[in-house]
Amino acid sequence: MSEKLAKLVDELSTLSVLEAADLVKMLEEKWGVSAAAPVAVAAAGGAAAAAEPVEEKTEFDVVIKDAGAKKIDVIKVIRQLTSLGLGEAKALAEAAGSKVLTGVGKDAAMDAKKKLEEAGANVVVE
Repeated sequence: MSEKLAKLVDELSTLSVLEAADLVKMLEEKWGVSAAAPVAVAAAGGAAAAAEPVEEKTEFDVVIKDAGAKKIDVIKVIRQLTSLGLGEAKALAEAAGSKVLTGVGKDAAMDAKKKLEEAGANVVVE
């Protein structure tokens, strides 16, 4: 560090907290900058990075693994959930791994899973 900067640091160290706050305000006005902006950006960036691993999935797919023994009941539930025609609902019920609903909320996905399982299907929510 240069001698000039070291001297300036020593002088600034003698300021009281109120004097330092006044100095910051004066420098912000003179230079047209804000000392608070970089701190807020850094804090927001750190909070967003910390929140990522905790972020919960918001969209789910309801997938039929097996229609089970009561295929007709499962087809009826699929038609209620999706408004598909009989042929499309039957094709979904018969094809293992078919997505009945895609990109739905957690509550809707769990409700659909419950209805399909009550009808006899083997269902997973992904």
